[in-house]
Amino acid sequence: MNTTLHTYAELVRAPAAITVPGDVVAGALAAGRPGIRRTTGLAASSVALYWAGMALNDWADRAEDATERPERPIPSGRLTPRAALATAIGLTGAGLGLAALAGGRRTLLRRTVPLAAAVWAYDLGLKSTPLGPAAMAAARALDVLHGTGPGRAAAALPAATAVAAHTFAVTRLSRHEVDGAPTSEPKLSLATTTAIAGAGAAHLLATAGPRAATANAAQPPTPARLFSAAADGAHLGAPAASSVAALLAAAGTPDAPAARKSALVTGAALATYAGTCARAQSAVVRDPSAPRVRAAVGAGIHALLPLQATLVARAGAPLLALPLVAALPLVGRLARKVSST
Repeated sequence: MNTTLHTYAELVRAPAAITVPGDVVAGALAAGRPGIRRTTGLAASSVALYWAGMALNDWADRAEDATERPERPIPSGRLTPRAALATAIGLTGAGLGLAALAGGRRTLLRRTVPLAAAVWAYDLGLKSTPLGPAAMAAARALDVLHGTGPGRAAAALPAATAVAAHTFAVTRLSRHEVDGAPTSEPKLSLATTTAIAGAGAAHLLATAGPRAATANAAQPPTPARLFSAAADGAHLGAPAASSVAALLAAAGTPDAPAARKSALVTGAALATYAGTCARAQSAVVRDPSAPRVRAAVGAGIHALLPLQATLVARAGAPLLALPLVAALPLVGRLARKVSST
């Protein structure tokens, strides 16, 4: 059997792992513990656990995939079930080992082991139950908390909650990738995007100072003002640009350069997140067929990047947020070669 590198990349959905390190970075910054060595090591650990979960998913779903996804590595005969399971076990071990090296025993026991347990519990039992979306959301929240290391994680809970809410909606929608969705599911996804974008806009304006609030009093921030979905994709529109301009004008403090930079990057990342999700979700509301659902799920996975960028910039590291937003086109191109779902 031809077990090429491309086959293993398909098994673990390799390009989708680009959406993982931002969780850890957001958690580390929110907790005030952004050590480069530890954060890099924990991000690598999370990527290994993500890939392990994907391999385990295909091993657990091999009988179902023989009918519904015959092109996947196991049902197509390009990879044996034993090889897929060995890959999952090996990557889990690698993830645990990397975390121990980067964060020590306390991080391993308090953060990484619960994350690995959540991944395995989801794939081996919870995925097909009503608790499946909540379990996946919990795993993604634990990934954000993974970045906090051995210390207290309370400060990172808002970031973890935002990522978990987004993941919950995407996971619910993903259950309809084969047969199409009832219209209630894409509406829930769109409502979740709206809520996350609205909360982010409100926080952005609230932390920018009273002059920003005055400048926007006539037009309070809403998700509709944060993005415009053009025929060729989402982009910052005039409403979003005016909101950002008001925030920049309001940053007349001694640390104005930093405030302006953070406000600009946070606003742009939030607008990119909203546009990336909402365009695909709106298409599914109009046409809830299986291909539209799969496209919306893929967009939801990729939209984690600008969501993470929003959280990173909001935590005071706009320069770290820029690569996350810049990676969005890259992950989209790679997904055309190796599916993210």
